[in-house]
Amino acid sequence: MAADRPAADRPAADRPGDAVHNRIALLRAEQQVTRRELADALGVHYQTVGYLERGEYNPSLHLALRIAEFFGVPVEAVFSTRPFPRITDLHRAADENPRTA
Repeated sequence: MAADRPAADRPAADRPGDAVHNRIALLRAEQQVTRRELADALGVHYQTVGYLERGEYNPSLHLALRIAEFFGVPVEAVFSTRPFPRITDLHRAADENPRTA
């Protein structure tokens, strides 16, 4: 049973305080990259990409850096210990606070 294992041995989904949020799926969609293509480029199984996207597992530091490098963005643009704002929330905030030129 998962509760019987030490916290470090449990999947990330079973350790909410240790959650690492990510934008892998968003970046893949923007750059039109399949899970398999990303997995092949990283040298991991394509299911690993799915586990990472769903937050079921946290990447190693090395894998996180390689993912960021693949997408050409800083690692903090892909991963965070806090949930990323939803795109709809960002659009709503922009509509409520338009910039003046």
